[in-house]
Amino acid sequence: MAKKGQQFETYTAEQKMRAVEMYLQGTGSYQAVADALGIRNSSQVKAWVKKHRDNETLQDQRGKHAGSHPLLGRPRTKFSSVEEERDYLKAQVEFLKKRNPNLFGEGSFRK
Repeated sequence: MAKKGQQFETYTAEQKMRAVEMYLQGTGSYQAVADALGIRNSSQVKAWVKKHRDNETLQDQRGKHAGSHPLLGRPRTKFSSVEEERDYLKAQVEFLKKRNPNLFGEGSFRK
């Protein structure tokens, strides 16, 4: 687990490909390749080899595909007019009133 203030090592696609090629040529184990190239953890080399075998890219993909994954980012709602946005917000308030009547003083909890 990452700790506050921890710095992560990043590797270029060329460094990753060199590690993969060294492993596939039989230079040594994952650990030997990691030690030879100064890679912090041998499991990283193993992950790169797996990606290479699965024909996936070794480029850093963090934050580049926010629209393609449903959990990354959130879609923005665009309105064509102020009135349309107002109606949308009113509908949201009404929905919340129906779901949580106690929060708005309309339920049997508050009198």
